[in-house]
Amino acid sequence: MKPSLLFRALFSIVLLLLALLPMIAPASAQQNSDLKFIAETLVVQAEGVYEADPDVAVLSFDINAQDKELKPTYDRAAQSLQRILALAEKNGVGRADISSGVLTIRPYYDGDRRKKARSYAVSGTVTLRVRDFSRLGVIMEGSVDDGITDFRSLTYELSDEESAKQKAVAEAMKRATGRASAALEAKGQKVGALRFANLDVHQFEGVSGVSAYAWERTTLSSEALDEGKNKKLVPPPPPPPLPQPQKITVHATIQCAFQIL
Repeated sequence: MKPSLLFRALFSIVLLLLALLPMIAPASAQQNSDLKFIAETLVVQAEGVYEADPDVAVLSFDINAQDKELKPTYDRAAQSLQRILALAEKNGVGRADISSGVLTIRPYYDGDRRKKARSYAVSGTVTLRVRDFSRLGVIMEGSVDDGITDFRSLTYELSDEESAKQKAVAEAMKRATGRASAALEAKGQKVGALRFANLDVHQFEGVSGVSAYAWERTTLSSEALDEGKNKKLVPPPPPPPLPQPQKITVHATIQCAFQIL
């Protein structure tokens, strides 16, 4: 850009800012205000809140088996996985609500990988989306009573989160329009077309879930494996009472720019 053209452009911007300054200054002087008048435009900020009881509980489990021989170790882990899946289906959990990853194998060596592994560990994960909360205790206790499966976490969700977000947004928009109308009514003006909107939606949960309980169990030690001892895993104690889920709260913050009529 030529120097003369650049100077003219900068000069035009300065003139525009000087023209808008009287209209912007009164609004900026009012701190913590949700209303601003800028060049025949009213900017409004409002929040909307929607609360709902969760209708889905998400259970996660870890499967871990370890022994000297690969095949029996893998078979134990696979049987534990199948037992959890069968237990879930028996308690009304649909197949679409069951997610299980593949079982992974990890060998352990005594420093020399060219020799046969001294033991093998087989692990996997299972996630269940339970819609009948009365079955949570039965599923949890039945899943961990073999000493192989560990409880990882329990969280609560909404099956239709999108609908909850839409309701929070609608409430925020309703409040923004109401504030704009009230601000202009005293001046004999009306709210015109929506020129701009900026939206932020975020979700807060009260007690959304619980993490893994401190369930202790006896594991196979390397000394026992080396000595060829048949040390069985001890089943963990029953889990403590489950906490009651609280309402899930969805917040929406919207900033709108309305034309002033």
